[in-house]
Amino acid sequence: MSQQQNSNNPLHGIKLQDILESLVTNYGFEKLGKEIEIRCFLHEPSINSSLKFLRKTPWARTKVEQLYLDMIAKKS
Repeated sequence: MSQQQNSNNPLHGIKLQDILESLVTNYGFEKLGKEIEIRCFLHEPSINSSLKFLRKTPWARTKVEQLYLDMIAKKS
């Protein structure tokens, strides 16, 4: 990925853990599980179990990243 592509990516330099922690702080796991229906948010949720799942599951990570971008946009 080139320098130009990185600078256009709003998630560049933001760790998945930071994204997830921000979402949990803002929504809580219960609402997060309603927004994105994945088991790691609905059944015994934790940051660590969610991170493991999201790192292995590209479609779920994409949904989490998009929700984060939407949350940031609403705060602006």
